[in-house]
Amino acid sequence: MKVTCIGDSLTEGKPGVSYFNMLKKKYPDIKFVNLGKGGETVKSLHTRITKNKIDQDFELAFLWVGVNDIYSKLLKVQAQPIARNSEEFRQYYENVLETVMQFTKEVVVVSPALIGENLNSSNRGLLNLSIILKEISKEHKNVSFIDLHQAFTKQLETLQSSEYLSTGLGRLVKDVFLYRSPKRVDRLAEERGLHLTIDGVHLNSKGANIVVEEYAKVIDQILANR
Repeated sequence: MKVTCIGDSLTEGKPGVSYFNMLKKKYPDIKFVNLGKGGETVKSLHTRITKNKIDQDFELAFLWVGVNDIYSKLLKVQAQPIARNSEEFRQYYENVLETVMQFTKEVVVVSPALIGENLNSSNRGLLNLSIILKEISKEHKNVSFIDLHQAFTKQLETLQSSEYLSTGLGRLVKDVFLYRSPKRVDRLAEERGLHLTIDGVHLNSKGANIVVEEYAKVIDQILANR
């Protein structure tokens, strides 16, 4: 079985804890291919996968992109172009999905998880994207939907989180190079008063484990139906 995970830095696994590596460890007999790239937006992902054709055939693809279309607006530097509005986001996402469906049998559309753990206004923007993605997934055969935004916010409802959110590029770069081990990532998250992320967006061990649990439900179902 060949599975690909497509997305941004959360899939690439830098900064923070890599859910992708955890998936590989959980399923040693499955071939996983990481197509994550830091800073990716839905528009830049569309450019990447249309210019660089994927020449592999996969049984399953997890498509997790969209957080940077909101998060990058808060950063001082925008490395990639972002969707101007919900309509443009939908258009580019549908084009990305159509392209992904050409090289995989089944696609799982995954909603962005968090921008800050205090469930602020930016997270309300993510809720809107989640609604759009759920609608898109229903329009296609062999496409399902995972609502990670709901999974993460449910975990935080009864917890007291800080308002910490990294918005400086320098701080993000330091987190990439200085905090590579899960233990160091988790320690930094605790120092910042965060439960599921290292900086309000990127995952610590608990956040990565939520992603693995949700992805595993899909993988286990496919394996059970063989």
